[in-house]
Order: sequence, then structure tokens, then C-alpha cells
Amino acid sequence: MVFNVKDSGNRKTVKEFPKQIKKLEHVFIPMSDGSRLAADIWLPEDAWENPVPAVLEYLPYRKNDFTAIRDSIRHPYFAGNGYASIRVDIRGAGDSDGILLDEYTKQEQDDALEVIDWIVSQPWATDSVGMIGKSWGGFNGLQIAARENPHLKTIITLCSTDDRYADDVHYRGGNVLASDMLWWASTMFVYNARPQDPAIVGESWRKNWFDRLENTPPFVEEWMVHQRRDDYWKHGSVCEDYSKITIPVFAVGGWQDGYTDAIFRMMENLPNENSKGLIGPWAHEYPEVATPEPAIGFLQECLRWWDQWLKGTDTGVKEDPKLISWIQESELPAVTYDQRPGKWVADEAWPSPNVSKKKLYLKENELGETADETGNVFVPSVQEQGMYTGLYCPFGQPGDAPGDQRLDNGKSVVFTSSPLEETIEMLGHPVFHVEVSSDQPQASMAVRLCDKAPTGESTLISWGMLNLTHRDSHEFPEHLEPGKKYQVSIQLDALGQEIPKGHQLELAVSPTSWPQAWPSPKPVILTIHTGEKTSLELPVRTPQEQDDSIQFERPETAEVMEREIIRTENRTRNVINDVTTGVWRLEDFSDEGERKLPSNGIQYGSKNKNTFTIKEKDPLSAHVQCEWELEVKRDDWQTKVESHSEMSSDEKNFYLINTLVAFENGEEVFRKMWEKEVPRDFQ
Repeated sequence: MVFNVKDSGNRKTVKEFPKQIKKLEHVFIPMSDGSRLAADIWLPEDAWENPVPAVLEYLPYRKNDFTAIRDSIRHPYFAGNGYASIRVDIRGAGDSDGILLDEYTKQEQDDALEVIDWIVSQPWATDSVGMIGKSWGGFNGLQIAARENPHLKTIITLCSTDDRYADDVHYRGGNVLASDMLWWASTMFVYNARPQDPAIVGESWRKNWFDRLENTPPFVEEWMVHQRRDDYWKHGSVCEDYSKITIPVFAVGGWQDGYTDAIFRMMENLPNENSKGLIGPWAHEYPEVATPEPAIGFLQECLRWWDQWLKGTDTGVKEDPKLISWIQESELPAVTYDQRPGKWVADEAWPSPNVSKKKLYLKENELGETADETGNVFVPSVQEQGMYTGLYCPFGQPGDAPGDQRLDNGKSVVFTSSPLEETIEMLGHPVFHVEVSSDQPQASMAVRLCDKAPTGESTLISWGMLNLTHRDSHEFPEHLEPGKKYQVSIQLDALGQEIPKGHQLELAVSPTSWPQAWPSPKPVILTIHTGEKTSLELPVRTPQEQDDSIQFERPETAEVMEREIIRTENRTRNVINDVTTGVWRLEDFSDEGERKLPSNGIQYGSKNKNTFTIKEKDPLSAHVQCEWELEVKRDDWQTKVESHSEMSSDEKNFYLINTLVAFENGEEVFRKMWEKEVPRDFQ
């Protein structure tokens, strides 16, 4: 197979494929209730004579504009290599009918099952379908696999989770994830307010638009009603019953992504022995275009997977290791990494026999190999601690990664090891086992693990947190008895990390982590009781000979569709401290730019500003504000939507305010405010 390629650094763009391609645009797939879902389909030209397996991507992010460029990278690639590649907007998104009422609804899954049945009924398709998706599309791929449609033979899920409560953008360790709860809800709030395209659906676009504006709810209201792990979150959490996913799953993520922990759980629990995991250094992105480098030839890996499970061709994926991971070399802290040096390693099983547990015990300001007699270490609240922890789920934008942790370590209690006598490699989850007491019935604990260089810089390598009222259950929390000792374990995020000889490990502990965790109602003093019951457990991996055999092709993609840059991207992220008032503010602004697509004339762009504010010594001053401005237009059809969302609290309640404004041809045509008060439930 010979490709005509053009080089772009380490990547190559494929301009010719083994198969000629035909694109079917604006195909409407009928649902049983009379609704229609909008799709684009890329096919080999001879698919009508020689039917092919299908690959489905199923998203709410608008195929005609906001994902059109990204879709052009991989869907033509799959089609050119012998697949029907299908991109569908879910109900309530893009040109599809209806309203999107929430994430991952049963309706969303039911529609997908109908889409799969429709695909295999087409003259160009065989009876074999695979699903691929990143983030939302990775989530619903897992959920739809659990619905056991016989035509769905396999999925590739990227940057996704098996647990909607404990491992998503809403709650972490039983805490409200303040950094993302309102931001993500405000994102979908404004995304859902975009209109259909009149050039595609005709005059009905405006009626549908106002229906969406009026009736699509701010998702945050429902998310905040469910502050514990109830049936609302169990729905769509495939970890509730892994046995439902009987097909092979290829689970992919990156160390800078927010969802990598799920890969370890799935490799341990998915029943199909042919499921595989891959973890690179990447942020929340596809590995063929992701940062930090090294990016890999991920589309080639997808073809190996599809050919094996959709065509029955032996491509060797059955013999691949269970888990392939990138062990990162130690780096000084930086808020942006273009690359992360390291090496690929292979584990034939997870849990891996190559990983052993090493314990370090806490002493006063020290991490040691042995436990001393029991002592007490007091850990007071510092409300602004956490400002330099970075994004929960980086997308690879400048400024996403954590800064030097010395800036936050001074606001925490830090335990530091002696300089390492030998280099170690870690793969998996560090776990902090601690005997702790609190002076308040409601308290949290945040833990950061850092790599301290001999020159003093502190690089965050893993973190975790726990709402201590959730110490035994996320479903049935219980208040703490002040002064009583409790034994708890906090699992930190998984890591693949080398720590060189001469470096030190730092464990930083705090009752606060703003804006990651919404603060407890009152300032807290935790007491860590040192001794045998309090330790840091590290997953130390022994290198294997087979590690050296792991290699990937360099990335290749289809030629990206033509676009015109109207406004370039811009990103700023600032921590501001008013020393006269004690107010700390994190301002995160992202102008995602504006583009025009010559193929359909659509011009689109967005701006987003998120502000996280807190005052020293006052947990009830916590406030989040998210603002969006988003445009979709063409010639004399001009639409813009703006949203303003706020979240605050007192001791008893959370307060939510969401405002949506829509403009048509420069004139305001819609404005609505939603206000909701939600009782605090062990938060």
C-alpha cells in the first residue's frame, strides 16, 4: 500500500487512499417516534457493490460546523480504508430534531440502538458496526455497548469513564467539583442553544430554535439535586455491571486527561479478555493530534482494531499487551508541555505482576520507610489553597497544566521523603491511608503527590480528594463526630512516572482545594494521627524486557478540510490576590477563535470566561461565574447566543442562576433567567 503523503513535523497527511470515497451529506435517519437524526456518511465508492462494516461516532457537538474540521481528519480515513464512517448528531443537537434534556439519557441510548439497526439495513453495509468516540462519544459508546445490540461488535472509547458519579466533571471523592460542575453545565447550556441550519432544514429552523431556547434546561440544576451516588448517577455508569459489555473494548487516554483512571478499572473488570488499554502522555484529545508529544499513528491502530473485530482479519491485536503505557520522565513544572520524554511499557495483565506496593510512613514533615510511634499533625484550612493545581481535564491549551507546587505547598502541610537512593518507576494509583479526626462534622481532605527536584522545584504528579462524610459510601454519607478518629483511604489519580535518584517525594495535605472542591461550610482543622495506620502506598513498577518492543507508527490523518481563520485563538489564565481584602480570584479566559468553512459558508466561533473567587478564612465566600458568547452565521443569517451562570452557597443551600440571551441579525430575540436553590446534602 503506497500513500502520497506530505510531511508536517512528525505527522503525515494522507491524500490518496486504497478506496475512492463518496460523502453523503445531511442524511436524516428516521426514529420510531417520527423524529430524525442528522448524519454525514463517508463511504468507499464501491460499497453498494461490496458492502462494508460501519464505524459510528455519535455526538451532540454539531457535525456541520463545530466538529467539521475534526471530523475531516478521521472519517474519510476510515472510509478510504474500507469502512462506512458515520457521524451522527444526537437528538436535540445540530440539525437533528428535538431537545437535549441531559447527558446520557435513556433516549440517547435508545436512539443509538435504532441508528445501529438502520445502518445494517443499508445496501452499503454489512451486519458489523463499531463505535468510536472521545469524551461524550466515549461515554455513550460504553453505555450503548452495555445495551447489547447484536450488530455492535466492538468499541474504541477515548477519554471516557465507567463511573458517572465518582469519576466525571460533577463530583470527585464525593465533593462538588467546583472547577467543572458549573463550567461544563454552562458549556452545554449555550451549546444546546445553537440553532439548526436553515439551509438544511428549511423554515422550521426558527421554531425549533425557540423551542430549544425556552425548554432546554441548565443541566447543573439536576446535577446539584443529586449530591450523592443515587440511581440518577448509576444510570449510564457501566461499572454497575461490567458483565453487560461482552464485546472487545479498546480504552484509550492520557496522563493529562481527567479520565485515565477508568482505563485501569476497565482492564481489571471488563469480561472480554480481548479488551485492551493504551495510555500516552496526552491531554483530552485523539492521540494522532494530541499534545504533549509523542503523538502516535492512532488511526493505524484503529484500523488494526476494526479489521480484527469488524472484518475478521487477524491483525495481531489479540496478542497485544493488555495495557500499554507511557512512563514519563521527570520534568520541572510547567503550565504547558509540548512534549513529555519517556518510554512505552507493556503489561500483560492488570493488575500487573510487574507492580508492587511500597509504603512510606508519615512523620512530622517527613515521609519515611518506617513508622514512628503515634503523633498528631494539625492541618488547618487555607481557603485559597489549590489555585495552582491546574485544570481537572486539560484539552492541551496553553496554561492548562499545574504550576510549581511550591506556590500551594506553603498553604498545606507537606511531608517530604529523603532523596531517593535509586530511580523508581510508578504505574497505577498511589493511595493515602490515614487515621484522621476533624473538629467539624463536615470536612474534606485534599492530597497532592509531587516530585521535588534537587533544585527545589515541585512538580505535581498525582492528586486526590475525599469528602470525609463519604468515607464509607458515596450513596449513604454520614457526618463526622468531631474529635473521633477515622481510618480512611484516598486513592490518588493513576500515574505513569519516573522519579530519578536524588529527587524527593512530597505529600501535601489540606482540608481545602479551591477551585477543585467546593469548600466545607465552616473552616476545618484536621488532625492526622501518624504511626502504623497512616502511610502513602506507591505503585512501583519493575521494568520488563518486553518494554523495549513497543513501537508505534508516526501519525497519519486524512487531509484536513479547507477553512478560513477569521479570528485566532487566545488563552489567558490569571491568579489575582487583592491583599487589602483577602480576596483571591482565578480568571480563565479562552477565545476559541472564529472560522469560516468554504464548503458550506458557515462561520462560527466562541469565547468563554470562568471566574473562581474566594476570600481568605471565609468558605461561604466561594463563588463561580461562567460566561459564554457563541456565534453561528452565514451571509444574511446571523445568530449569537450568550450565557451567564453563577453558583454560590451559604451554610444550608447552594444558589444557581443561569441566564440565556439570543440574538438574530444583531437584535435580541430571546432572554430568560433560571434560578434555583438546592439544599446542601453532606457538602
